[in-house]
Parts: sequence; structure tokens; C-alpha cells
Amino acid sequence: MTTRTETHFDPIDQDLYAKAFQALDPTPEPTVPAVPAAPAAVSLILAAAPPVHRPGPVEKTLTDALAFLDTHGWAKHRLIHPEGARCSIGALRAAAGARNAAYRDAGNLLLDEARNQHGNQWESIPAWNDSHTGAQVRSVWEAAIRRAHHNNI
Repeated sequence: MTTRTETHFDPIDQDLYAKAFQALDPTPEPTVPAVPAAPAAVSLILAAAPPVHRPGPVEKTLTDALAFLDTHGWAKHRLIHPEGARCSIGALRAAAGARNAAYRDAGNLLLDEARNQHGNQWESIPAWNDSHTGAQVRSVWEAAIRRAHHNNI
């Protein structure tokens, strides 16, 4: 037995399928976004960057003075040691460059923090500096820097 199959389909327009599916689902298909231009990519990076901290004059003076102590050494009982080490007040003077407002405010903050950590009996930075160990002095410096940072001064 011979079976003959004849198909007489008319050619189908491919756009017809697209139109039919669009009629069934009017939601447009998601399109692949175009590659953004370079300025848009740069602005995204800038928007995601954390804000830059700019230290205030007191924080900068305290930070620079502590860096000076780290570099040149810390001293007791003298403003400047012959080998270049300094006491706390000497480091403040070196960092400030002059007895200006930042120097005064940094010194007040440092002495206040020394009193917080070691008692209210300290009348001056040199007296406090000469009565404590290097680790105790450094702890006060670091706390004063944190306070200046927190207060944005």
C-alpha cells in the first residue's frame, strides 16, 4: 500500500507569528540595554565612592604631632632632646609651626584627654608628659585624635 502525503501549505509570514504573540501578550520583551557611554560609567563610580574625610586643623595638628613623635622619638623632661626626640608639647609646636589657634585647641584637647585618662590633677602637658610612660602618653594622643575626628575639628 502506498500512502501519499501531500502538503499544500502556504508560506507563512514570520512577522505574523511575532504579531500574534504580541497580541496575546502586550508586555514588550525586555531589551538588552545599550552599553552606557564612558561619562555615565564614571559618574557611577564617583557616586559609589565613599566621602573623603578632610581633617580639621586640630585633628591635623594632633595627627602630625603624633607622626612627628613616631618619626623622631618621644622624650621626657626636655622640650627637645639633642638627638631630635621631643616631649608632647614640643611635638605640638613642631606640627603647628606656630602658636596659632590650631596649636592652642589641639593642646587643650590633649590636656583634657590626659585628665580624662589620668586624673584632673594635671595642670600642663609637660607635667603630664613627664609623669607617664610612652604607652600611656600614646594612648592619650590617639584618644585626642579620635575626639578631634569625631567632632570634625
